[in-house]
Amino acid sequence: MTKTLTGAALAAALSFAAGAAAAQDYTLKLHHFLGAKAPAQTDMLEPWARQVEENSGGKVKIEIYPSMTLGGRPPELINQVRDGVVDLVWTVNGYTPGLFPRTEVMELPFVYVNDPVAANLALYDMYADHLAEEYKGVEPMFLHVHAGQAIHTVDKEVRSPEDMAGMKLRIPTRTGAWVIEALGATPVSMPVPDLPQALSKKVVDGALIPWEIIPALKIQDQTDFQIEGHDKTRLGTTTFQVSMNKAKWDSLPEDIQKAFRDASGRDWVAEVGQIWRDIDERGITVATDAGNTHVTLSEEETAAFQTALEPVVQRWIDEVSGKGIDGAAMVETAREMIAKNAEGM
Repeated sequence: MTKTLTGAALAAALSFAAGAAAAQDYTLKLHHFLGAKAPAQTDMLEPWARQVEENSGGKVKIEIYPSMTLGGRPPELINQVRDGVVDLVWTVNGYTPGLFPRTEVMELPFVYVNDPVAANLALYDMYADHLAEEYKGVEPMFLHVHAGQAIHTVDKEVRSPEDMAGMKLRIPTRTGAWVIEALGATPVSMPVPDLPQALSKKVVDGALIPWEIIPALKIQDQTDFQIEGHDKTRLGTTTFQVSMNKAKWDSLPEDIQKAFRDASGRDWVAEVGQIWRDIDERGITVATDAGNTHVTLSEEETAAFQTALEPVVQRWIDEVSGKGIDGAAMVETAREMIAKNAEGM
């Protein structure tokens, strides 16, 4: 009896050890630029990581490293993952200007209007035929946008393009810079974690960012006005990617790759769009509760911004045409895909 019990105990111990070893076979590091309490991590990255882990039957562990804790600056994230310094990143495509020109189409004002769900689905549907070739060295898990660029100002109410003349505004991407320039203002490029200090020291008069970042960076304390167009119209958006090092991806067995793919499909990117819409609403509530003024432009005021920003789309078309990309066709495809996915919801 004693020998039987000992043998059973040994077998159980070996089984547990084997299970523990298997659970540690695929421990991956995900690096990003915002804080651990930012909704991007708590509402998007953490649920996605847990779903991958569940899909893998416990074989995958994703460790999330926020606030650039593995070193470097936000613009270095894409090279960190391409070079294999980290396994996964969540990053802003526009932090490396010109590297993802095709995907930029989704950022353009009045190509993207106000619907992150439809835009995410459009990116998903466009990826294989229109976008994939610019993601060499990485394997994107999913692409997404935020709810769109709204105008935040320290102390000036903006209701027309003319109101922005002479202002200095933080922008996240080169397409955002073109928006600011078309409105007669001066763009100032910086990663979003640097924005609170820039606002407080009046290095900038405001910023183009969504509402969602307000609580994380306490933007309500440095600004008085939050401004958006009619029916939540925004002045373009920003594209993001969650991507894995390509060599790491290729080294994973099919069942582990499937665990990632199943967590990153069309249903997920649609959910991500809704997540960003919801956290955007939470953000503007924080600002108004703090006494800030939320300005919603009329249809006529919004149309004036659209007229002023039409040259931005043509500027992008001309720019990418020099790289052999049919920009006009990309704009048409993006608008068609957004409209199709908006109708389908």
